[in-house]
Amino acid sequence: MLFSLFTLIVGSIADLLALALLTRFAMQWAPSLFRSPLGNFIAAVTDWAVLPARKMVPGLFGLDMASLVLAWLVQSIYIGVLLAITGLHGGMSVGALGIALIAGLIEALRLGVYLAMASIIISAVFSWMSPHAAIAPAVHRLAEPLLRPFRRVIPLVGGVDLSPLFALLVLQALLIVLGSARAALLPFLIR
Repeated sequence: MLFSLFTLIVGSIADLLALALLTRFAMQWAPSLFRSPLGNFIAAVTDWAVLPARKMVPGLFGLDMASLVLAWLVQSIYIGVLLAITGLHGGMSVGALGIALIAGLIEALRLGVYLAMASIIISAVFSWMSPHAAIAPAVHRLAEPLLRPFRRVIPLVGGVDLSPLFALLVLQALLIVLGSARAALLPFLIR
């Protein structure tokens, strides 16, 4: 029971921090989001870690890689702590460190997929309900790179863009693959 409580609380904190870091990374495609209340919140929550990390992790093609690396490390540290507590994969061994790094990458990817799904859903809702909302163009800019490949091959049907549905199906399939990899590495982690 205590282990379940620990994984719930600490896992939620790790997921929320990693999600904030991934959101900060994704917001680079919609810089106007940084001037929104959401952007102010994300910056306030992540500046303490991202600003010092930028000194060690250089950007790549103009992208802030420190946010990605930190999201991966947050998840890896959380999984490493779980492995140390449970003693699986050698507890505190070098093998457990490798498992924690791989599982941390899978967890960061899983959160990235959830973030992508959320941006697609929010973009679709804005396009239907409030296309002229102040934040709508920024959200559309976040979702556009995800939808563009589908829009190239899926025509409009009766004036309706079905690309978000197909993008969500592909992302859901990716979540299934990541879930299988996660279950193989960490059978005790059932979140």
